[in-house]
Amino acid sequence: MSAAALWQAIKVELVPFEGRLGMAWRVAAICSLTAMMFMIYQIPLVAIGCYLVLFLIRPNTAESMLMALGICVLVSVAVVMLFMLTRLAVESPLWIMTIIAVGSFLFLYLGVASKLGPAGSIVALVVAFIMTLVGYVPFGEVATRAILYAWLMTLVPMGVLLAFLAVVGPSPRKLTRQRLAERLRLIAAALRQKADPTALETALREGNDFLTKTIIFVKLFSLSARAELQRMQALQHNSYQLLLACKALARSPQRDDASAEWLAQRCEAWATAVVEGQAASDIEVPALVLPTTAWKRVGYVVERMAEAMPPQEKSPTSGFFLPDARTNPTYQYYALKTTAAAIICYLVYTALQWQDIHTAMITCYVVALGTTGETVHKLTLRIVGCLIGAALGVGSILLLMPYMTSIGQLMLLVFAGTLCAAWVSVGSERISYAGVQIGLAFLLTVLQGFGPDVELSVAMDRILGVLLGNAVMYVMFTRVWPWSTSKAVTQRLQQLLGWWKEQAARQPTWQAAQWQDVGEYIVGEIATVREQLVMRHFEPTALRLATQQQQVLLAMPDALEALYLQMAFPPTDVASEQGSTIEQALDALEQQLQDSATEQEGTWGMAKGQE
Repeated sequence: MSAAALWQAIKVELVPFEGRLGMAWRVAAICSLTAMMFMIYQIPLVAIGCYLVLFLIRPNTAESMLMALGICVLVSVAVVMLFMLTRLAVESPLWIMTIIAVGSFLFLYLGVASKLGPAGSIVALVVAFIMTLVGYVPFGEVATRAILYAWLMTLVPMGVLLAFLAVVGPSPRKLTRQRLAERLRLIAAALRQKADPTALETALREGNDFLTKTIIFVKLFSLSARAELQRMQALQHNSYQLLLACKALARSPQRDDASAEWLAQRCEAWATAVVEGQAASDIEVPALVLPTTAWKRVGYVVERMAEAMPPQEKSPTSGFFLPDARTNPTYQYYALKTTAAAIICYLVYTALQWQDIHTAMITCYVVALGTTGETVHKLTLRIVGCLIGAALGVGSILLLMPYMTSIGQLMLLVFAGTLCAAWVSVGSERISYAGVQIGLAFLLTVLQGFGPDVELSVAMDRILGVLLGNAVMYVMFTRVWPWSTSKAVTQRLQQLLGWWKEQAARQPTWQAAQWQDVGEYIVGEIATVREQLVMRHFEPTALRLATQQQQVLLAMPDALEALYLQMAFPPTDVASEQGSTIEQALDALEQQLQDSATEQEGTWGMAKGQE
């Protein structure tokens, strides 16, 4: 990519979009208030406390608040356990290392193998950091105080986040209504062939994750009447099936403008009803008998929409743990590599007696990587972000800090710096990691004590720690159990096909409506595969597949999507006519994948032999 094309891509990623400024200024305000609380009450580790806000907050207010509540509970439980283990750890480096290793591995594993998500990395960070503090203050009372400070380092920013979003943040109930109405209007536009295809694909790829979390929050705190809550839950799933129907109908050679307009009118009426908190059944739309084609399959969804009927079938991801949590070794490798990187960094700055680069260990938890392709891609973003954040921080120390005399002035500086970082981090995944690193480097540089500080050496040491942590993580994730994008894609596709065939064999009488109920899982997995395949360009040559093998993987998502839409929205009324054809198609796709996996192993084996 040329410099001009790169600059153009960066400009496109930084342009404003609806909600971006609101999200960015809320992050900056919460970080500023957190810095104020830390400095007034002289709680150490202010930079890490502010960074937790930047790392955790999401565009979805409900998701941010749920994660904050979960982290408060998990960290509190971990701190209680550490109080009991402190007696063993005091003056015993072996026990300190053991607790760091076990606690880090456990919570990192839960973070990737369950729905705990990023909260697992935060809890692992708190556990490891508390134990390093115990190692530096090997006295009972002082060690206890260190644990309490580390506990406050987490609880204070989470408390500020919860209080701020509860007062200033958008209402989760309002967010739910707005998102449902936007989806229904998009469906209406798609039925009239006036929707942007990219918007439709984005809505399908996002799935119901946003709505699920807002509805959980609304239900948890009783923010809506029970009847409306049930309607929103049903509409969440059924409207997603209408999105799938739009894609299926777009593939249909038969175009029925009357049916499309009838469905579009219903969707627009439901959108208005949702915003006003009314039932969809209260909206009168002229009746129409749908023809006996793929359009007729939409009628089932329409009936369930009006009657607020929830789906009957559940996807395999409905539990707390992922379906392959026990059988997939990559989750364990991930936890082991991240834990090993953190311990290596801890041993390095301990052996050098260079405590100011302790940010190396912190970096390992907040920048844990995925496949090798993602490693190379995100490493570039993190290094660039770190350098930009360091430049902003050093510039602030040299040009602004000498004239600052109060905490209020420092709060304004934190607000301005984190506003820039948040603007980048709330963008797409192409640049979001750079924004997180800008914020981390900036906060570690300018927040050194309980007020404005112009000590430049401490700032530089912390930046060196961030760079060291990134370097160790890169080596660990590219040299130790490297997990290529092709392997990750192949494994995900094998799991999807295996589950798909199992359901087809177990439920041979499943009708189209029942396949519609599991559409979110199938289409979501296909979308994840497409995103992972983009990262193959960033992998080292030794991990890349031959062109023919890549073509097999690249063609698989489209083939699976077409097959699923045929099953969920068949063009004929007789399911038996296509049953054997679909079974044969699944067998053929699985055989192609197995052949490709065998060739992959041979390719990687030859590459290792050459090395």
